[in-house]
Amino acid sequence: MTVAAPSKVNLAEKLHSFTDQWSPKIVASYNGNDIMVVRVEGEFVWHSHPDTDDFFLVIDGELDIELRDRTVSLGPGELFVVPTGVEHRPVASRGEVKLLLIEPRGTPNTGDEATAAIKVEI
Repeated sequence: MTVAAPSKVNLAEKLHSFTDQWSPKIVASYNGNDIMVVRVEGEFVWHSHPDTDDFFLVIDGELDIELRDRTVSLGPGELFVVPTGVEHRPVASRGEVKLLLIEPRGTPNTGDEATAAIKVEI
């Protein structure tokens, strides 16, 4: 059985295709993980993920990830992984930020299914 190779993904084109914020868009899958892009500005809610780490890679802009004991500041090309169960809050207070996120498929972005954004594939 032959499997067709997937098409390449242009992250800039994907990010240009939408303007809504704090609503991750799935652009690819990898070993049961969703690879997503998202546009953010302002503060997100304090939350944690009880069963998974939280991966953030800044494509454009500056993002602060507030933890209860410190703040991690990220610029373009920098990434940070919030460990499983650690409460955190992403903050984009210096303008819009474009991010690449990787999460196990089905992981709610707020850590809670009831309050999570619905992720769509683009």
